Amino acid sequence: MPIESAIKKISLIIGNRLKTSQAIRKEHSKSEAHYPEYLPDAVAFVNSTNEISKILKICNDELCPIVAWGTGTGLEGHALAVSGGITLNMMNMDKILKVNSEDMDVVVQPGVKREQLNDYLRQSGLFFSVDPGANASLGGMAATRASGTTSVRYGTMKENVMALEFVTADGRIIRSGSRARKSSSGYDLTKLLVGSEGTLGIITELTLKLHGRPEAMSSAVCAFPTIDAAVQTVIATIQTGVPIARMEFIDTKTADILNYYSKSSLDSLPHLFMEFHGSETSVVEQAEQVKQIASDFQASGFEWSHKEEQRNKIWKMRHNVLYAYKSYYSNCTLIATDVCVPISKLAQIVNETQRDIEKSGISGPIIGHVGDGNFHSTLMIRDKNSKDVEVANELAHRMNERALKMGGTVSGEHGVGIGKIKYMEKEHGEAWNLMSSIKKNLDPNCILNPGKLIKQH
Repeated sequence: MPIESAIKKISLIIGNRLKTSQAIRKEHSKSEAHYPEYLPDAVAFVNSTNEISKILKICNDELCPIVAWGTGTGLEGHALAVSGGITLNMMNMDKILKVNSEDMDVVVQPGVKREQLNDYLRQSGLFFSVDPGANASLGGMAATRASGTTSVRYGTMKENVMALEFVTADGRIIRSGSRARKSSSGYDLTKLLVGSEGTLGIITELTLKLHGRPEAMSSAVCAFPTIDAAVQTVIATIQTGVPIARMEFIDTKTADILNYYSKSSLDSLPHLFMEFHGSETSVVEQAEQVKQIASDFQASGFEWSHKEEQRNKIWKMRHNVLYAYKSYYSNCTLIATDVCVPISKLAQIVNETQRDIEKSGISGPIIGHVGDGNFHSTLMIRDKNSKDVEVANELAHRMNERALKMGGTVSGEHGVGIGKIKYMEKEHGEAWNLMSSIKKNLDPNCILNPGKLIKQH
C-alpha cells in the first residue's frame, strides 16, 4: 500500500518522531471546528525544511496524502486528514530567526505562535499586528490568510507577509518575495501561497511586517438600543476616516453571556468594543470623535479609558467569547460561521441574519470585526439533536447566500477548508477552475491537503 510504504520510508528519515499510535493520531484528527474526526495514518513531527523536502518527495512518489498541522485552532476543518495519509506537525519549528528592527520586519519559522512573537518583541518597540484571537501558529495564520480584531487598521496576513520559504509537492524548496517593501518583479507567489490552506506548498519560513508600538493606546465600550444603531456607528466612523485600531461588535445575547462568564457588568444591549492607537493627543481626539458619532445613534454608557489594565480586560473578554459560549451552552455543539460584505451592506445582512436566527428555534449570538464588514454567528446545536443540525446548516447556507448576493464573500477570515468548498464555484465562477489548474500544475498528484479549497482532479 502507498501509505504504508511512505510511512516506512519516512521513519528512516525522522526515526521515532514519526508516530502511529492511536492517541497521537487522535490528537490530530479534530480541530476546534464541529466537523467529525479524521484520523491520519501517521503524524510526523518535523524539525527542518530539509526534512520536509525529503518527506514530500517520498509522499509524491508514493501518492500519499500529506497535511500540515499547527495549533489545530482552525474553524473550517483545514488541517483534517480527510484522505488519511501523513499529518505534518510543524510545531517543533518554532524559532524566531531574526528581527530587523530598522526595517521593521522579522523572520520566523512556521511553528512560532503570535503571542510568543509579541512577547519576544516587547522590548523592541515593535509588534506584530494580526490578532485572530486564538494563539495560532504564524504558519497556519499565513496558510489561512487570517485576520482579526486589528485588521481594520493594520491589515490581514495578506498585507503583513512579505516573503516566504515553502516546499512544493515534489520537494523543491522555493523562496518567494523579499524584505523590500514593494516589488514589481514577477508573479507574486507569496500572495498566492498566503490563503492557499496548504494545497500548493508547505510553508517553512515567513518574513513578516512589524509595526511600531503606538505612543498611546486607549479603549472604549458603549451600548446601543439596536444592532442597526451599532452598525451604523461603525459605518459612519469608517467613512469619517477615524484611524480606529479595533472596532468589535457583540449582540445582546453575547453581552449577557460575557456577564455570566467574565463577571462583567455590560448592559443587556448590543455593544461596540473599540481601541485607539496614536499619540497621547490623537487617541483622545479619536475617542471624542467616535463618542459624538455614537451619540448620534443613541449610544449610552460610553466608557473610555487609557489604563492598560482596563484595555486588557476588554480584549480578554472579547477573545474569550468562544469559551464563554461553550460554558454557557455546555450541552451544545457550536457551529461558528463567518461572512464578509461591503461596509454599506453590513447593517442589512446583520439584521436579516438576526431575524432569521430568531425564527429558527435555535440560539445564534452574533459578534464581528465589523470595522471591515466581517461578522460571525455561532449556532448552538443541542447534543444528539439532528433537527438542530439541519436548522443550523440551513441558517449558515442562507447567510452565505446573502453575503454573495450583496457582493461579499462566504469567508472573511475562517477560510474554506471542507466547510465552505461548496460555495467556491458560485463565488468565484471560472476563477475557481483557474485555481484548480494552478493546483494541478503545482501538485499534479494532489497529495497536498486533498479535499480542501479547490476542485479535485
